[in-house]
Amino acid sequence: MDDIVVGPLDLAARVDDALAVQAVAFGLTAEEVGVRRHIVLRHLTSPGARALGATTPGGRLVGFVYGMPNDRGHWWSTVVEPYLRATGTEDWLDEAFVITELHVHPAFQNRRIGRALITALTADAAEPRSILSAIDVESPARALYRKLGYRDLARQVVFPSAVSPYVVMGAELPLLD
Repeated sequence: MDDIVVGPLDLAARVDDALAVQAVAFGLTAEEVGVRRHIVLRHLTSPGARALGATTPGGRLVGFVYGMPNDRGHWWSTVVEPYLRATGTEDWLDEAFVITELHVHPAFQNRRIGRALITALTADAAEPRSILSAIDVESPARALYRKLGYRDLARQVVFPSAVSPYVVMGAELPLLD
């Protein structure tokens, strides 16, 4: 990680910086960034929501992660629940900390920043396990999640307006290192 520092992030104050990282990492349009801005700010009002950032010595945000304890009433949970029920893993929605977003700027990837962000965020979770969703393709992100102990719970999960299907993954906490 060289000189990158992982620590608490006031995501509401730096939402535009975080979304700029996500836009580059995830290929978002300006319109998609605008929609996600409202979603992130709404998520931050959820009980237990917290965020970490990865910054350069000059203060540039180059990565971030945020999440919260799962709530079955949240939109994400209602979308993935039927897929998890079909695989017999619906109980993963209970007592789980959800990794809502994890993104590292491409120029800073492959430096263990994503690993540091997700392990630090889940280390403080009161829940015994963590769940997340990722695009359902073999990718560096999926490889990282597997190394940390996440396993596929449901595949080919379709989110409204998403172009690609997703996979829901879950891991017991603490994550492997």
